[in-house]
Amino acid sequence: MSDSILNLPAPVADRRIGYGPDPLNFGDLRLPAGVGPHPVVVVVHGGFWRARYDLEHIGHVCAALTTGGLATWNIEYRRIGDAGGGWPGTFHDVAQAADYVRTLAPQYNLDLSRVVALGHSAGGHLATWLAARPRISTSDLLFTSNPLQLRGVVSLAGVVDLLHAYALRLGQQVVVELIGGTPDEYPERYRSASPAALLPLGLPQILIHGTNDGPVPFRMSAEYVQAALAAGDNAALIALEGAHHFEVIDPSSAEWPAVEQAVLSLCQ
Repeated sequence: MSDSILNLPAPVADRRIGYGPDPLNFGDLRLPAGVGPHPVVVVVHGGFWRARYDLEHIGHVCAALTTGGLATWNIEYRRIGDAGGGWPGTFHDVAQAADYVRTLAPQYNLDLSRVVALGHSAGGHLATWLAARPRISTSDLLFTSNPLQLRGVVSLAGVVDLLHAYALRLGQQVVVELIGGTPDEYPERYRSASPAALLPLGLPQILIHGTNDGPVPFRMSAEYVQAALAAGDNAALIALEGAHHFEVIDPSSAEWPAVEQAVLSLCQ
C-alpha cells in the first residue's frame, strides 16, 4: 500500500486544545458518543521526529478509534527543525501532553483508569517511551515525577530501540539528530530515551508491525518483544504478513482491524 493516507484530509477534531506555552504545544481531542466516562487513547504521530510531518495524517486513526467508542488525544510536539525540538524538548512536550489528560479529564469525563498510549513509527517510540517514564532515574533530565499512569501501549511499526535504529542508520541517521549525538557521545541520553534500554516497563505492550516494512524493519519490533518477554514484561508481537509501513494507520486497510482490536483489548 502507498503512503496516500498521508495526503487525505482527516475528519475534523472536536476540540484543539493547548497544553503548554509553545505554539506547537497542542492536541486534538475527539470524544465518542455518550456521556462517559470515556477510555482515552493518547496518540503520537510519526515522521522520524522531523518538523515536516505533523499530527494531521494520524487524525484518521483517531477518528476511527473515536467512532469505536474511545476518546482520542492526538498530540503535537516540537520536532527536529522546530525551535526547541529534538533533545530534550521533544520528550518534554510529549510527556507534558500526556500528563495534560489529567487536566482534560474532569471537563470531558475521561476515565483516567483506562488510558492507553498509541504511536506510529517515531510516534511508536514516543508512545512506548511514555510507558517507560517511571523507569527513568530521578537525576535524569527526562525524569518526570508522578507521570500519567497508562493501562498499556500499542506501538505501530515503532522505533522502539534507539541503539538499534542508530546501528541500522534509519532515516539517514535521524536518531543522531534527535538525541544530539551518537551513543558513544551521549550514552546516558540513549539510556533514558530508548524504551528498549528501560525494560521491563511493567505494563502490557502490543507491537504491531508489517513484515515488509521498509522505513522501520520488522525485526525492530520482533527483537524488542523478545527482550521485553525475557525481562518479564507482558509483551506481544502482531506480525502483519506482507504489510508495509502505512497500512497500520489506514482505517480502510485490511490490517486495520488488528490495530483496533489491540487498542480495545487494553481499554477493557
